[in-house]
Amino acid sequence: MAPTIVLVHGAFADSSSWNGVIEKLRAQGYSVIAAANPLRGLANDAAYIGSVLDTIDGPCVLVGHSYGGSVITVAAAAKTNVTALVYIAAFIPAEGESALELTDKFPGSTLGPTTRPALYPLADANTGTELYIRQEEFPAQFAADVPAEIAELMAATQRPVALAGLQEPAAAAAWRTIPAFALLTTEDKNIPVAAQRFMADRAAAHTVEVSASHAVAVSIPGAVSDLIALAANR
Repeated sequence: MAPTIVLVHGAFADSSSWNGVIEKLRAQGYSVIAAANPLRGLANDAAYIGSVLDTIDGPCVLVGHSYGGSVITVAAAAKTNVTALVYIAAFIPAEGESALELTDKFPGSTLGPTTRPALYPLADANTGTELYIRQEEFPAQFAADVPAEIAELMAATQRPVALAGLQEPAAAAAWRTIPAFALLTTEDKNIPVAAQRFMADRAAAHTVEVSASHAVAVSIPGAVSDLIALAANR
């Protein structure tokens, strides 16, 4: 039975960022779900993705982009139907590590100065802080190898991430028991490629490097779908 492919987007993106990848995977006969990552906090986001996994009969391959890598790392820890984890320009945290901690472990990220904060209401009547990338800086920062008109649309439709989610440590590391695959992006301005290599090596991931921006699922969907298919057929 072919596994269902579950795609989890990261910060400053939405599920439509997987459209090119979905098209290629469906052409190979895979069932695909592009889950809507809430981007409100790591434990909360992982619990939501876990609930999506619970709706799937049979095996699945879980794929995360960027902060979505942190989410799948936690979400898959208690799920017996996940046969592989695929990280696309993504965080691969160990227990107790946060996305921001891993970003700062190596020099090279220029994300911080391009973001703007905004307040949003919390259920307890307090407020939280979420981050956007400034629209005029989004194409160069996030999607430098994406056609300009598409990058501008991505900037307008980006979903903000709760700062607390980027600061929250991972409670589990599913890659310790589930085979990992990683696509590393050498022209990435969000997560330095040195950080990506460190995380992939530590997870003993099957690794492929491509010359691409952080938005590799949009700019080179074939490279992404090829690695996912490899993981699905292991």
